[in-house]
Amino acid sequence: MRILSGIKPSGTIHVGNYFGMIRQMVGYQQRGELLCFIANLHSQTSVFDAQQLWKLTEDAILDLVALGIDPDKSWLWVQSDVPEVCELTWYLNNVTPMGLLERCHAYKDAIARGKPANAGLFNYPVLMAADILMYQSNIVPVGQDQKQHVEVTRDIAIKFNQTYGEAFTIPEPEIPEAVAVVPGLDGAKMSKSYDNVLEIFGPEKELRKKVMGIKTDSTPVEAPKDPDVSIVYQLYRLFVDEAKAQEMAQRFRRGGMGYGEAKKALFEVYWEFFREARERRARLASDPAAIAAIRKKGADKVRKLGIPTLEKVRTLVGVSRS
Repeated sequence: MRILSGIKPSGTIHVGNYFGMIRQMVGYQQRGELLCFIANLHSQTSVFDAQQLWKLTEDAILDLVALGIDPDKSWLWVQSDVPEVCELTWYLNNVTPMGLLERCHAYKDAIARGKPANAGLFNYPVLMAADILMYQSNIVPVGQDQKQHVEVTRDIAIKFNQTYGEAFTIPEPEIPEAVAVVPGLDGAKMSKSYDNVLEIFGPEKELRKKVMGIKTDSTPVEAPKDPDVSIVYQLYRLFVDEAKAQEMAQRFRRGGMGYGEAKKALFEVYWEFFREARERRARLASDPAAIAAIRKKGADKVRKLGIPTLEKVRTLVGVSRS
């Protein structure tokens, strides 16, 4: 079983990334062949500073390895280090209906929010399809909000196979049951696009301030509170076992606990949860040569996996002879 997932380096990796994808990816290393990439080409739809993009990409490698992605067990690479994926994107563009892309949530959401929407954002799902199809991936772990992109990939792959002949494995999305959407600090889905994230790595004082600033209602300390609608509780339960989660839920329902106290409890469990990862990341960051070696090894390895698919596609579409 070949499992593929990527992360877009458009900001610091956050709690939503971890519970929505990275934790499952670490587990997949024991179940099958994990392909994990840093989607820096996708980031260009919103990041226009070259130095910033380079740093975000390097940081993402550090973050993923620190959080448990083992380059010796999995395939870890940077998207742009395999430029052939852009060529495959072009071939896929030519079997992709405009209407399919016009219905995609990310593009529609950007338009609805009044954000600038460039051609890269519109075409984002086709590049994502190329990322998945080039390596004949079987499973694509995604959050609920990304499921549509895998469905688009399936549609494109089926259309290509019907038009030119069998070239691609049809992938299946896999959505974690325990955590489909992680709430952000304002209650909306945690997303760098919404500027409501809780980062995993960063200064303790700054992150504590973020937790203490989580949006809450005006319910008095002594009054009962519904944990199921509390952002603080929803985040707290991510970091603890079921017994501790239920204990906190009961305290909410009894009343007598203010949101300030709950936020302090949240910060303590969140900070401890990622302690080992922070220490591992600090060690990795002190050895830039090792990170460069991980990046090169991953790209060399995955190109050997993907190029045979591209060569087959070239022949099928008529730009190469068999």
